[in-house]
Amino acid sequence: MNTLTHVGNLFAFIGGLGMFLYGMDIMASGLQKAAGNKMRDLLGYLTNNRFLGVLIGALVTAIIQSSSATTVMIVGFVNAGIMNLTQAAGVIMGANVGTTATAWLVSANEWAGALKPDFFAPFILGIGAFIITFSNKKNLTEKAEIAVGFGILFIGLSSMSSSIGAYQDSPIFYQAFKVLGNNPILGILVGAVVTAVIQSSSASVGILQTLAMRGIVNWRSAIFITLGQNIGTCITALLSSVGANKTAKRAAVIHLLFNTMGAVIYGIIMTIFFGIFNDLAMQHITSTQISTFHTIFNISITILLFPFANLLVKISGLIIHEDEPEDDDKEGVEEKVLRHLDPRILETPYFAVENAVKEVVRMGDIATNNLERISKEIMKEEPSQKQIDKVLHNEQVINHLETMITGYLIKISQLALTEKQTKVVNNLFDVITDLERAGDHVENIAEYVQNLKEAKVTLSDHAKAELQEMTSYVKTALNDSVRAVEADDVELAKQAMENEDKVDQMEKKIRKNHIERLKKEACIPEQGMFFLDIVSSLERISDHADNIAEYVCSQNDEKEV
Repeated sequence: MNTLTHVGNLFAFIGGLGMFLYGMDIMASGLQKAAGNKMRDLLGYLTNNRFLGVLIGALVTAIIQSSSATTVMIVGFVNAGIMNLTQAAGVIMGANVGTTATAWLVSANEWAGALKPDFFAPFILGIGAFIITFSNKKNLTEKAEIAVGFGILFIGLSSMSSSIGAYQDSPIFYQAFKVLGNNPILGILVGAVVTAVIQSSSASVGILQTLAMRGIVNWRSAIFITLGQNIGTCITALLSSVGANKTAKRAAVIHLLFNTMGAVIYGIIMTIFFGIFNDLAMQHITSTQISTFHTIFNISITILLFPFANLLVKISGLIIHEDEPEDDDKEGVEEKVLRHLDPRILETPYFAVENAVKEVVRMGDIATNNLERISKEIMKEEPSQKQIDKVLHNEQVINHLETMITGYLIKISQLALTEKQTKVVNNLFDVITDLERAGDHVENIAEYVQNLKEAKVTLSDHAKAELQEMTSYVKTALNDSVRAVEADDVELAKQAMENEDKVDQMEKKIRKNHIERLKKEACIPEQGMFFLDIVSSLERISDHADNIAEYVCSQNDEKEV
């Protein structure tokens, strides 16, 4: 065999590997789009019941064909507050079981007989490509993506297998796998490194199975490489947790602990096993046998470590220390961070929209709490400077959140969304603008209260009583509008609008009463100026609450009231 033939085979193997990885990615993406809402419903069933978490983790991973993708999603969910660590531990265990589906799919070329995927792959690829090219139906093209990915994946496997076939009797491969088999630690390390590089245990197991189909791999090396692959797949989740909160980092650590413990336990067991059955150790292993071991390993380790999930959670807490509780001075002071939005969740449009709503609701809650805080200070003879400062600080947080959420919404708007999701996202752009402006008016009120404090001027009891009544309607209107966004509830939105009408009526009444007091010289002009400014700001806050409520009605095809 000349040099040109060797180079040609190398190119064919690299090309086949590229097609295999690309096909797996396209197929996983298509499956995820097609099953997006179903995955949301599945994860909606999650409770602290870890057994249910294992089943759901296995099912979701089998659907999207990647335990790495599942664990990355889990890190994102934990970071966004959708899932707690107890739930995450169960889903992570299940993800390892679910990833065995890919291994069985790859080995189907050995056990499927006349229904070998290799035979049908070009035809399925062709059908999928025609649908994507000529169909305008979104649901159909998403399913066609699955077909295209499936076809490319198996054509890639076939190319790899063909290019490596010429070397199946090569002493180089025999010696290489003999060395890996005789050194368990080296075998595990190779499996871990290869998987970490391509960031998919499913893909690395598929590559190993392709070599096994050509009779190149022995039992001993295959087993230890497979154990290493389970450790290497953790790198994706660990990289994903960089920049996440400490709870999300703990989720990634739980994944690493679980897979490493499994590899260590089976590494010891299989070393002893091959010491007893030495003849089997150096025999060739088939692709189906790798699938069988991979399945037995993941299921048995899950059963073995399942009772110790809480212990894994505790150990992760020792490795990643939680922050110390904040002191009283920081109580009520918000952070300029996105609590619910995480780049990983963009992989799942449904969750991305849902969590964008949660972050907008958080922004609304900050504005509502700010209004509540400053309204209490209005009623005091001596307003607290500390509380005024908190209001001013939190208003800066609201401004910062508007910028960050806008950037996130722009990314979400570019995803494959349903018609309703598109309406929601478009409305959220407007909601955050109204919330920011409502926050500005709360800030204005805080500044008026500060001016009253510095001028040593207090409002009359009658004025305070009127403000207290008006403020209660404004707070209710703003809170109802935020809750309407949260629950997508038209009835709450209509309640917010009704309260806004009451605020408008009260403003006219208060201004009329104030003019009467001025005529009777019952209040001083400076006092009256700040009083009317506060009334005006409150009325404008309720206007923004009304706008937000109207957005909720519009996205549910309700007429404005």
